[in-house]
Parts: sequence; structure tokens; C-alpha cells
Amino acid sequence: MMQELGLERFSNDVVSLDLTPPSQTSSTSLSIDEEESPEAKIRRLISEHPVIIFSKSSCCMCHVMKRLLSTIGVIPTVIELDDHEVSSLPLALGEEYSGGGSLVVPLPAVFIGRECVGGLESLVAIHLSGHLVPKLVQVGALWV
Repeated sequence: MMQELGLERFSNDVVSLDLTPPSQTSSTSLSIDEEESPEAKIRRLISEHPVIIFSKSSCCMCHVMKRLLSTIGVIPTVIELDDHEVSSLPLALGEEYSGGGSLVVPLPAVFIGRECVGGLESLVAIHLSGHLVPKLVQVGALWV
């Protein structure tokens, strides 16, 4: 049984865990299609996660967003975008989020239930108005 789990017992009760991936490759729902455009990938991620934050690496505002949400009891999915993916974010959202006008998406951008909430200021404003927790409950990201 230990061999099946990748464990090997040595003398003195030392157990070694083999972390090398199995030779078989399997497709999972989390696999990323290399042919998928950045716009399609962003749309897919928004639809798959009730709370998702798009950010650039080392973004301090993203850290504040995560802290606010985790204080409430929600662990958001955080996606760090490359420069070419950042420029794809407004394209991925299209008119469904812009209302037909021009769309400027601040980074970090948080989406709750497929809806673009906006940046940190918008998230804090929704929280202070008392609408954040009900919205999180509505999308199934928080149970009260």
C-alpha cells in the first residue's frame, strides 16, 4: 500500500515521499489549453470562479483585496496576468461589462459572480455600504 502512495519506508521509521509525477498524463478540468486566447482564458476563468481577482505580480492592492475578503471568510482565486494578458482583459469582457461604452478595467480587478466589481476602491465601497456579504452569499462564495 505504501508503494502505491509513493511512500517508501527506510530504517529508523523514516518515511520518504516520492513527489515525481506519474508517467501517465491525465486531463483535468484545471488544464489550460495552450491554443486558448488570453481573452477566452479570462472569460473561462471568470465563469468558473465565484470570486476571482486579476492582478499583476507583486501588486500590493491585490494583497489588500485578499485580506478584506479573507477577513469576511472568502478565499478568492487570484490570477496574475502577464503584460499581454493585461491588455486582453478589456477585450475579454467586451460590451457585456462596458454597457457599449469604452471599458477601463483597473488592476487589480475583482469579479464576484461573473460581475466586474472593479478595483479596490469599488470593493471597499460595496463592503462599507453593506452589500458585499449578501453578494458573496448570493454567488455561493460565503455561507452564513
